[in-house]
Amino acid sequence: MELFYSAEISGGLAVLDAEESLHCVKVLRHRPGDELNIIDGEGTLYKCVLEKADPKGSLAKVVGSVPGWGSHPYRLTMAVCPTKNNERYEWFIEKACEVGMDVVQPVIGDHSERKVYKTDRARKILLSATKQSLKAAIPAVEEPVSVKDFIKSMKDSGALKMIAYCFEDPGVPRRSIKEVLASGGADEIAVLIGPEGDFSPAEAALAIECGFVPVHLGDSRLRTETAALTAVEAVYFNFMR
Repeated sequence: MELFYSAEISGGLAVLDAEESLHCVKVLRHRPGDELNIIDGEGTLYKCVLEKADPKGSLAKVVGSVPGWGSHPYRLTMAVCPTKNNERYEWFIEKACEVGMDVVQPVIGDHSERKVYKTDRARKILLSATKQSLKAAIPAVEEPVSVKDFIKSMKDSGALKMIAYCFEDPGVPRRSIKEVLASGGADEIAVLIGPEGDFSPAEAALAIECGFVPVHLGDSRLRTETAALTAVEAVYFNFMR
């Protein structure tokens, strides 16, 4: 199934930008009268008929729409520290989008080796992954913030908030993410995943103070990007029926 993306859909018309138009007209050789499936990036699929086939900017008439197309019954924010190797982080956001995720929040921790993260390339990867996995909503990519600032911003949130770290704290035992999800009863979820050097004890303590539940992802020691994807999949399978 071919999918195109348009940020300009109004008045019964959808405009494809130069990049989408070039792919539509030159690569796939669509012509006026052809049926197109166009997503708006916010959750709706539009059934369209191509009216103007121009590689610099095509125009399609909307003939139908499907709200919530390819959606999932939860809202998931993944706050994940960027990895030292940027390709690993890009792999995570691509695969997490394919499974089901709504927001990527890069966070910079006390032990982070990568202190700067640029979001432009991530948005392009997510657009491609959204179309490939047959979804109409493109996950949002927020600008990086510190781990502590993210934790504080979530203090009054009604979401089920979880933090995964590796070290043991006898006073605050970690629970299985599967157990927490099964007993949580929430459809708005946020998961915090640390850098290669893990969260600092101060970050973990602040998270718990702000209502985050400490969790583990099993017995294996996982890389940052693997842990993040495992958490996404745990949420997905918890809701899948």
